[in-house]
Order: sequence, then C-alpha cells, then structure tokens
Amino acid sequence: MNLPTVAIVGRPNVGKSTLFNKIVGEKISIIEDVPGVTRDRIYQEASYQNKPFYLIDTGGIDKEDKTFNQEIRMQAEIAIEEADVILFLVDGKEGLTENDFAVRDILRRSNKKIVVGINKVDAKEAQDNLYDFYELGFDTYVPISAIHNTGYIDLMDAVTLNFQEKENEENDTRLKLSIIGRPNVGKSSLTNALLNEERMVVSNVAGTTRDATNSIFKYHGEEYVLIDTAGMRKKGKIFESVEKYSLLRSMRAIDQSDICLVVVSAEEGIKEHDKHIAGYAIEKGKGLILVVNKWDTVKDQTIADYKKLMRAEFQFATYAPIVFLSALTKKRIHTLMPEVIKVGENITREIKTSLLNQVILDAYQLNLPPTYKTNRLKIYFANQSGIKPPKFTLRVNSKKLVHFSYQRYLENKLRQNFDLEGTPIIIQFKNRSEEE
Repeated sequence: MNLPTVAIVGRPNVGKSTLFNKIVGEKISIIEDVPGVTRDRIYQEASYQNKPFYLIDTGGIDKEDKTFNQEIRMQAEIAIEEADVILFLVDGKEGLTENDFAVRDILRRSNKKIVVGINKVDAKEAQDNLYDFYELGFDTYVPISAIHNTGYIDLMDAVTLNFQEKENEENDTRLKLSIIGRPNVGKSSLTNALLNEERMVVSNVAGTTRDATNSIFKYHGEEYVLIDTAGMRKKGKIFESVEKYSLLRSMRAIDQSDICLVVVSAEEGIKEHDKHIAGYAIEKGKGLILVVNKWDTVKDQTIADYKKLMRAEFQFATYAPIVFLSALTKKRIHTLMPEVIKVGENITREIKTSLLNQVILDAYQLNLPPTYKTNRLKIYFANQSGIKPPKFTLRVNSKKLVHFSYQRYLENKLRQNFDLEGTPIIIQFKNRSEEE
C-alpha cells in the first residue's frame, strides 16, 4: 500500500513537535536509547481512524536566521516534494508574522493540499488574531490547541479527508531488500552490481515508493525485490546536502523492506550518521547486514582489523553480519547474497516452544535475577509470539522486576542457542495474572 505523506511546516516555536508527537502517539522502540544512536524524530508512520500515513516534521523556518535562505528553501522543498498534504502550523497567540508570509509564498507554489492549523487558541490573545490568518489566502483553517487537545479531531479530519483505510497487505512472500546509507557511499553502484550479476534476471516494475522503482531479480532460482533508494537522487540534491533529510529517503525504503543493507564507505570511514540509519532499521524490526563498500580503496588494513573497528562502532548491532566488497569493481560481490539468504531465514525463524522453554529456564537457573525488596523475578513459561523479527513472550510473576541488563542477558542466551544472526529480536514480559 502506497501511504500518503503529511508534512508539518511552520516557523519555530509554533508547536510543531508537540503536534507531531500527538499525531504519532507512543511508539515502543525495539532498542532503548543507545549512546551514539540518537535519531532526529523527523519522520514516523502514523494512523488516524484506521487511515495510515507518513508524517514529516520539517523543523522551524526562521527568516531572522542568517542561514534563512538555504533553510527555508530546504524545509519547503522537502514538504513540497515529499508530501501529499501540507499542514501549515501558525501561532494564534502571536498572530501573523513576516515569517508566516514567507512560508506562505513558498507553499503557494506547491499545488498541494494545504491545511492551516491555528495553534494555541486556548490563549485569550488568540481569539483576537484568529481571522487575521485568512489573509494567507488558503482554503482550510482549523483552530487548535495541540497541548490541550482542542480541535484535534477537526484538524485530522481535514488532513486525512481523502486517505484510504488500511488494506490487508498482499501475500507477497518474496524477500524485500533495501540498500540504505549516507549520500555517496556507493548505493547506486551496489544496486547496479546486484542487478547486473550474470546469474540474475532483471525486470523493473513500478514501485510503491515515490520516485523509485522496485527491481525484481532472481538469484539461484528465487525471486527477490530490491527497493531502490539510489534512483531517488534525480530530484533530491537538496536532500543529499543535508544528512538529516537524506535519512528521510532511507526511512521510506526501510518501512517497506524485510532486510536493510546499510552501506558504509571504507574510503571515508564510519560516520555518526551511518549509525543513525542502522539504528532506525533496528527500531523498525528489520533484518540488518552491514556492507563495507569501496574495499578496493583500503590498502593498510585487513578485513579482521576493519571488522573489529565496525564491531566497536556498531555495538548496538553485534548480531549483524559484515560484508566487505567493492560495488564498482564487483570484487567480493559474491559474498553478499549468501548473507541475505541466511538473514532472510533468521527473520522468519520459528523456535519450538519446548526448546525455547528449555533454553530460557536453563538460563534462569544458571543466573538468577537479583532480588528487589525481597522479591525476585520468576519466569514461568516462554513462547514465540511473532516473526519478522522473532518475538518472544515470557510469562513472569511481575514484569516490574525485569531489569534491562537481565533482558539483555536472556537475549544473548537465545542468540547463543539459536541462529538469529542478522535479526533483531523482541522479548516482552507479561504478568501471569494477565494470562487471558
């Protein structure tokens, strides 16, 4: 299903982040906050009355800022290029400002549906300013208070007016891969190298991602779908210049894929942004392979040395296989697809309940959790409750007694006993009293 996209645009301090968080709601992350993996929450999948869509928070546009021209152009281009609906948020308390007119002038050229949300209407001053905003010249205005929940339903009704309700996904069992990473790490070259392998038969079909095609290729008789983000560069120079927004493009591809190939440039070395992209793939529960590209440019390090460096930098993804290759020369390109196949098996791995309980209860006996105020965590029963990624539910006496470090210990034990390389796993705890 090709989801529509909504962008929240406006100057700083009008309440965009508050509204963004409200629309998105609470999302449970697979990984906790890991040092070095802070991510800008500029993009998220959301849903309103069973109508799913992507939501972008573009950050503030400020005319007084010295970098205003570049910033305003970038923010507006993102909204115009990526969104189907633009939610233009203004501050009812402060009234119309020059910045609002500056944003208006850019949005007018977009030919997109624009809904003006007049925020902070709970303030007395806002009542006097309300009708001034009609001067902006758009069709739809909704007074709201993002903090106090006023007008929220009217706003979301207007924004999602022609969106489709969620459909059941087609039963496509082909493994979907996305090649993601920072600009200029060799995503295009890797895409081409994969598709041009002699054993692969290539056919292009219209993709579900805007400005991209999903290529279907065969490897050893099996069909795979490659979600191509590299082809998005035609219109997207503005994204390539700002890493935060190049992530936006990767995110769409991550959402649609089963396995993410995170490409790192051996020539440039590991950057902070590489970790952000990998972290987002893990958070979305996707299989993960780290691909060190441009390996032909490295003369002074062995694979073993560089692997140590990768493991140190990607400590939150120790389970991800690392592949070294050169997409341009096709050196070691043959090492990639066997890893893809293995990770594909692992993200859908199902473990027998009897075996699972044996491993979990053995781990429990081997290392009893510490007591807390004379209470100790007890684990009664474990079962697998999902795949893509594998999800395990443990029945316990009290989930409040679960410490993060003990959860990590149990995860490590599962990984030692079962082949879960390349896949995140989710362990959730339920009180036995919640049984049915």
